Amino acid sequence: MASATSCYSALAPFATTATPEDPYVYQVGFGNRFATEALPGTLPNARNTPQICKYDLYSEQLNGSPFISTRAALQHAWFYRIRPSVAINEITKMIDDHDVTANFSLSNPKVQFMPTQFAWDPFPIPSSSEKVDFVDGLKTIGGQGDPTLREGIAVHMYMANTSMANRALCNNDGDMLILPQQGRLDIQTEFGRMMVRPGELVVIQAGIRFKVVLPDGPVRGYIQEIFGSHYELPELGPVGSNGMALPRDFEIPVASFDIDSSPWEVTYKMCGVLYRCTQNHTPFDVVAWHGTYAPYKYAIEKFVTYGNLDKDQADPTISCILLAKSKVPGINISEFLAFTPKWCVTSNTFRPPYYHRNMASEVMGLIYGKYGGSSHVLEAGGLSYEASFMPHGETYETFVDASNAELAPLRVCEGTIAFMFHIGVQFSLTEYALERSGALHLSPTDQWDNVKAGFLDHIDEINKSLIAAGLPVLHSAPRNTPATPEPVASRPAAPNSSLPVPREHLEKTCPTEALVGTASSPESGVSAPWEIVPDVKTVGGKED
Repeated sequence: MASATSCYSALAPFATTATPEDPYVYQVGFGNRFATEALPGTLPNARNTPQICKYDLYSEQLNGSPFISTRAALQHAWFYRIRPSVAINEITKMIDDHDVTANFSLSNPKVQFMPTQFAWDPFPIPSSSEKVDFVDGLKTIGGQGDPTLREGIAVHMYMANTSMANRALCNNDGDMLILPQQGRLDIQTEFGRMMVRPGELVVIQAGIRFKVVLPDGPVRGYIQEIFGSHYELPELGPVGSNGMALPRDFEIPVASFDIDSSPWEVTYKMCGVLYRCTQNHTPFDVVAWHGTYAPYKYAIEKFVTYGNLDKDQADPTISCILLAKSKVPGINISEFLAFTPKWCVTSNTFRPPYYHRNMASEVMGLIYGKYGGSSHVLEAGGLSYEASFMPHGETYETFVDASNAELAPLRVCEGTIAFMFHIGVQFSLTEYALERSGALHLSPTDQWDNVKAGFLDHIDEINKSLIAAGLPVLHSAPRNTPATPEPVASRPAAPNSSLPVPREHLEKTCPTEALVGTASSPESGVSAPWEIVPDVKTVGGKED
């Protein structure tokens, strides 16, 4: 009699499914040890360097950490490729006509450490009259440290309108976290191919050769590069086993190779200097590989958000996706924070980002949507910068609105992804960012002139309480009542400066149709931009 029991087994480990927007498949898991082969049976059995590799391939190791490292820190990969990487021609230094740097020393006159805040409009994409690929479109905004010391960070923008043809980039300085803002990036690496869209991040570690094709035309995006460290997931602590960025949502390419003996150029970046060499074959000829040192991508929309449910605010690092540790225990070089849609439900709480002085330097960008939560303008494709320990926060008008708003459950950051590079060191700005980008704007110098000291309105009330307690009373000083702000058009122009003149019409980009005090429930669909409260009209009275 036949058994009624059936048994089904997986035919292979899990891999993602291709879509029209992303034709590639991926392995999944952050920090895993992967093994993948484009031709079955290519990976050697029980050894890394057999005397003869299958199909006469060459074995080659890529190390992203020292040989002597803890198992947790060890990162490397073994390639089985058609030609070894060493088969190249002479390496020559390229002409220094680019805007890439890795020298953020005080002795470098082309960078400045400035105790202030700046913002940049969307960085301009090259015109159709010039062809600019991903490498030529790299622009360094600022940084700190030095890749020769394997400690530091750099922030770049990229703007390009041309695909890389027979050209590859190998960045020897550090790991790049790349955030497309406009247009997908079709990235070919030695490990395989990845399609990365706005709303996703991709990390390409130091020493990996890659090529960028532009399937949607002109592109723009952000890059955070770290020297001497690698990105890792933050500890979960009391959150427990699940939450934030889930390891299974990180996607790693599968082996893919080309057979191509045409001329190629590889650009190497070392200490911010660009070098070039030619070779008579493609660098993307890896038939199989295994290891832990591999590029990966992650869809930011998958982030499991957290927030306070009853009262008060959480610090922004509750939105940390990845971090990079420094050599100082307990201090990170940088944390990458992403602000995605969520509910705000706290009561008797000031909901916008609080006024703040932070030991970290804050560099913010916007992938898509509308941004609120600061006193300066930020648009998709632009940047903002807050220097270490310098004060920043929402406008006085937003403070008044939020202090008097009727608090109700509210969707925030709907249709938006904003991010912050939360950098744990002083951060310098380059000459390009301050003088040549054509995108810098400054906040009006009179922006805070209308701030009212509401405390002074309560002097009589305070003195009555002090008298009742037998304490000395306060002596009221002359009140500096802010003058009614002049119309924007009548304000004088900014004084002469080595920096661009600030825009006269500096308006926030947050929409005003979402009312903060409108009662809502998780089913109502009422939404507000970015993190907490936009510039909107107050509805209702102050909550008791």
